[in-house]
Amino acid sequence: MSAPALILVLGMTGPTAVAADEADAKSILKSMSDYIASQDAVSFGYDASLEVITKDDQRLALVSSGTVSLNRPGNIHTTRSGGFADTETFFDGKTLTLLGKTANMYVQVDAPGSIDDLIDTMKTKLDRSPPAAHLLLSDSYDQMMQGVTDVKDLGSGVIGGVECDFLAFRTDEVDWQIWIAHGDRPYPCRYVVTSKDIAGGPQYSIQFNNWMTGSDAETGGFVFENTTSATQIDAADLAGKMSELPGHFKTGE
Repeated sequence: MSAPALILVLGMTGPTAVAADEADAKSILKSMSDYIASQDAVSFGYDASLEVITKDDQRLALVSSGTVSLNRPGNIHTTRSGGFADTETFFDGKTLTLLGKTANMYVQVDAPGSIDDLIDTMKTKLDRSPPAAHLLLSDSYDQMMQGVTDVKDLGSGVIGGVECDFLAFRTDEVDWQIWIAHGDRPYPCRYVVTSKDIAGGPQYSIQFNNWMTGSDAETGGFVFENTTSATQIDAADLAGKMSELPGHFKTGE
């Protein structure tokens, strides 16, 4: 089907069908949120891409891969490896540790509470979050639907050989898309966020693999052990030492 024909088909959808699609999309997203929140143990791998736009309007993608494992209510371990960063996060329900392997430095902050509390602490105190953090929240549906002005159920797609529901959402600041596995395990397979505030529309995307729950999940490693004699630094000195961006990249306006 040509692009004009596709646009014509989408444009001819009536208001009743649009309302039904919106309701279906919300129901599917809510099912995913409820499913993830109900799992005491979860583990998965991921491949992520963070796009940046240069002052010359060149689009560049910084890619990384890693793993996440968690035990509710208050244990999580993450890894992230890329061309510019190699980090691990440890959380045992009391203390958060962020380890930069390349720099062999780590930061520790007291953060007693749940995984929800941890995600908030990481955003407010360290200006960073675990991969796809809001998908792991106990109320992820409510958080993700904040500010949503448009909802579409776009049918099916296949991610990593898994048939998925393909949903699209819009807010004033971003457009985002999510692919959710069919069946009684509605886990996210792919998630893409496109900025509407930055010229060029850079995207953040994350694709999941090896999604496991319950006794099949790979859990452990929640307590930090300083096996490499890493140097501890203050959270206030973290900026620039374990950055998402290469050292020669400078943030613009």
